[in-house]
Amino acid sequence: MLKRTKRNTGLERAIGAFAVDTKGARTTIKFSGPWDVPTVTAHEKELYALAADESAAKQVTLDLSSVTRLDTVGAIAVSALQQRLAGGKAEIVGAHDAHTILLDQVVKADSNPLPRPAKLTWVDRVALLGEWTVGIGHEARQLLGFFGELCVVLFRLARNPRRIRFTSIVSHMQQVGIDAMPIVGLLAFLIGVVLTFISGDQLQKFGAGIFIVNLIGLGVLRELGILITAIIVAGRSGSAFTAEIGTMQINQEVDAMRTIGLDPMEVLVIPRTIALIIMLVPLGFFADIVGIAGGALMASFSLNVTFTQFFTQFQAVVGLQQLEVGLVKAPFFAFVIAMVGCFHGMQVSGSAESVGQQTTLSVVQSIFLVIALDAIFAVVFWAMGV
Repeated sequence: MLKRTKRNTGLERAIGAFAVDTKGARTTIKFSGPWDVPTVTAHEKELYALAADESAAKQVTLDLSSVTRLDTVGAIAVSALQQRLAGGKAEIVGAHDAHTILLDQVVKADSNPLPRPAKLTWVDRVALLGEWTVGIGHEARQLLGFFGELCVVLFRLARNPRRIRFTSIVSHMQQVGIDAMPIVGLLAFLIGVVLTFISGDQLQKFGAGIFIVNLIGLGVLRELGILITAIIVAGRSGSAFTAEIGTMQINQEVDAMRTIGLDPMEVLVIPRTIALIIMLVPLGFFADIVGIAGGALMASFSLNVTFTQFFTQFQAVVGLQQLEVGLVKAPFFAFVIAMVGCFHGMQVSGSAESVGQQTTLSVVQSIFLVIALDAIFAVVFWAMGV
């Protein structure tokens, strides 16, 4: 039985203490000083030993009259002692009103644990799947409606070009095109390097290292160049479209435009869409050139294929048609990215959290639709024999 537990370290003002006094069948545990995180940490072993002492008296009193401060951790420690000593019938005396309230809250929290989440049955899973499917269908219908509205506005502006905001288009062309060139060029270069390094090592085993030119030329020009560019633009510019328009929605700037007679589609959506359609073609061409250059550089180092051999073989096996096949997809990718980004920007409502959610959806859906559209183009070109 612990008779006395008190630390004389000269820190009584900073760390509280407790003393155990046993008289016959009654044990009194007197707490003093502040009982907070530092105190409980300092007396952790003593408190654990006291709570685990099987020879404890049948009548226990916890005296809190000398406690100057009690926080949640201290209250939990006192409550744990009360529950473990004297068969859970230990008595707390001398506590201040504020301390009593805190102890009551701790006891209520212990007696009312957090409810466990209900286990999902197969019926619940089917219902969740159905709810998810209905949600996707509803959003797809809204996106289709936005596509129709965008086409109508584009046709109206084609008949009346004076309403087109050329200044805004040029500004967005710089943002989505020129400003994106460093990151597009870097990633395209690395794609060319990695593809050459991995594929060239396998080709060299069969003495066919020179055919890396065919692989790099066809792969980058037909697919990888424009696809990587579109994915980068979807993550960079598509998300920016959503965040910009979404912030304007929260600040009620879009509503203000409608109030003064301006069409948000003409002011916000059309300039971004046209700018992206115009700039994705040169961006894709730039990515192709840099990707081929990266492949040629790695081929010269790892495969001993000189630049002269590389570009001679390139001219012989890769025609202009391969470049056209890749770049013809650029306007369609740009239209999808701009449409999805602006659509989710218009869907923002309520709070800044909605901006983050819609931006995430915008990037995910844009990349998904770009890859799906690229697969459709691949099948169409294969059927056409291109």
